[in-house]
Amino acid sequence: MSENVKNSNQRLKLLYLYKILLERSDEEHSITMPEIISQLKLYGISAGRKALYEDIEALKLYGLDIICSRGSNAGYKVVSREFELPELKLLADAVCSSRFLTEKKSAELLKKLEKLTSIYEAKQIQRQVFIADRVKAINELIYINVDAIHRAIAERKKIAFKYFDYDLRKKKRYRDGIRTCSPYALTWEDERYYLVAYYEKYDSISNFRVDRMENVIVLDEPAQKYPHGFKLSAYLNSTFSMFSGEAEEVKLRFDKSLINAVIDRFGTDIWISDDGDNSFTVRVQIKTEQPKPFFGWLFQFGTKVQIIEPHILKEQYKKQIRDVLDMG
Repeated sequence: MSENVKNSNQRLKLLYLYKILLERSDEEHSITMPEIISQLKLYGISAGRKALYEDIEALKLYGLDIICSRGSNAGYKVVSREFELPELKLLADAVCSSRFLTEKKSAELLKKLEKLTSIYEAKQIQRQVFIADRVKAINELIYINVDAIHRAIAERKKIAFKYFDYDLRKKKRYRDGIRTCSPYALTWEDERYYLVAYYEKYDSISNFRVDRMENVIVLDEPAQKYPHGFKLSAYLNSTFSMFSGEAEEVKLRFDKSLINAVIDRFGTDIWISDDGDNSFTVRVQIKTEQPKPFFGWLFQFGTKVQIIEPHILKEQYKKQIRDVLDMG
């Protein structure tokens, strides 16, 4: 090794010491001074004990939470970090189970999460989270699309993109033309990312599945401002399965045992009336142009819910139930 390389490595000694302590120690595992010296030699760095004692004190002053342990587990260890192990486990579970991420991207992110803790604790992050029938995303560039959309929202710019569906051979079929819209927000629904945007083609608010978008480009054109009276939270509460369309008021009657389910779905800002006979009535905004996802949500409650108004929606729900029975 040349003298210049040796001198350069010596200047990096404190950084490598920082790296070694983070990688090879934690609350349950210490690293001894001889082990530190041995690890530094692997990076081409020679160091004496006295100098290393001073370097460790410098790292402590910098903010690294190092303690010197005694007894059978004698040595130095980092006892707190930016992310604690339970937090990393939660992030690892989210990464593994997310349908939004491809298997390849999930594996890459897990490797990065492992680097945020010691080599010992990293083994607990390497576990596979198994969820039955979980389908991972196919579009490898989703996260790049998300980044571009976030940037467009922050800069209040329009975006352009291609939109596609799959055919029976699982091949992409692109819809006609390049779509242009004003992005308002990204939302997570049904374990997928959706873009809520003003779509000029229909002069209305529309939703787009991010995993069906390709070649997202941030344009120089300023985005369309929110339509008058538009509230994102109210819009999302009225949406089932992220279908677009205008919302209308729907009156529903529920058994009182379902109050938590109703609040979870629509929030606390809805109008509620106590009927006094073990039931309550609510008025909510629902997109009824494609009501089947809404009907599916209602159906899980069986006879404990009924549609009061509008009458046409009530009849559509009855027909849906009859059609299902006829299929049997």
